[in-house]
Amino acid sequence: MNSRLFYAVIALLLVSSIVFWYNMFQEPTERMSEAEQYEGEITLTMYHGEGCMCCVRWAEYLEENGVTVIDKLVENPHEIKREKGVPGQLSSCHTGIVDGYVVEGHVPVEDIRRLLAERPDAIGISVPGMPPSAPGMDAPVSREYQTVLFSHDQMSVYAVHE
Repeated sequence: MNSRLFYAVIALLLVSSIVFWYNMFQEPTERMSEAEQYEGEITLTMYHGEGCMCCVRWAEYLEENGVTVIDKLVENPHEIKREKGVPGQLSSCHTGIVDGYVVEGHVPVEDIRRLLAERPDAIGISVPGMPPSAPGMDAPVSREYQTVLFSHDQMSVYAVHE
């Protein structure tokens, strides 16, 4: 009888392991289709330097997708990034704040809605740099880029976009 229980436990662990590793190697965009999307009103404050047109285009993109954007020109955008805990390698041209979370760079609206629905224990999300195919950049280039979830001591891929 003990050997049956032993083999049942082993089989259960094996199946659980297979399911776990299968889900770990799925593309984030596949899992994202199942993710909750926040449906409430969103107001985002965007901090940026003067003369940055891609920041303005990103704000227009957000507004076209139902987000209210409060535009704040600042002399030193890097000061805001430092204050809000944005790691240097995740930096971009503008920093948004929405409901206590940082939204750094050209983040797609669906990632913002997902962040607000899931409410992870994190500082925020970032699309590092300025990917040409990200919202607001709108270059006629199809290049994959990632949205990164970050906290004080961790970073992980939150979504992959093409």
